[in-house]
Amino acid sequence: MAVSAGRKPVMTIYSDRNCPYSHRARMVLTEKNISAEVIILDDHHLPEDLLDLNPYNSLPTLVDRDLVLYHSRIIMEYLNERFPHPPLMPVDPVSHARSRLFLYRIERDWYSLLDDLTGEDNSLAGTARNILRDGLMSVAPIFEQKPYFMSNEFSLVDCTLATLLWRLPMYQIELPSQAGPLLKYAERIFGREAFQASLTDEERAIRC
Repeated sequence: MAVSAGRKPVMTIYSDRNCPYSHRARMVLTEKNISAEVIILDDHHLPEDLLDLNPYNSLPTLVDRDLVLYHSRIIMEYLNERFPHPPLMPVDPVSHARSRLFLYRIERDWYSLLDDLTGEDNSLAGTARNILRDGLMSVAPIFEQKPYFMSNEFSLVDCTLATLLWRLPMYQIELPSQAGPLLKYAERIFGREAFQASLTDEERAIRC
């Protein structure tokens, strides 16, 4: 996968080949059509020189000239501010704060389950699966009111939720028909050109 749009990349992002944290950062790149070199790495075999850039030796890691960032939400917010068009967060302070709160809640309530969902402990995975399924079912009705997550405009919140929804088959989660509004929302997001461009080969294979 590459994001360049025919221009010389102004930055580099080191990304895992299949994790929602890296994916949501790459999705911001494609939504904003940012010229960047995307280097796909295996999270279990990271190069030693990454440690020179990032003391946590983690992915994703963004390098923009002399700036190095290594937390996916910080990377997303930086890209949104550095490349303001199209905006992926509300401009007014109240709506902006609410969107940041939504991001926090998705990370705290659902992203926190990822280690258990992908771990080897079947009991923990089953519990995490139920928590995530129930949580998604509880928010499904809100998508009858607005086209995006509590908003009329696509935002970083949608980048964060969509990359999680894409992986539901990998987590062995199937939502029932009662989650119709959420499922329709997911298909709209998955159909976006930028979303498709953000996928690695491994991520694309999840829904082949």
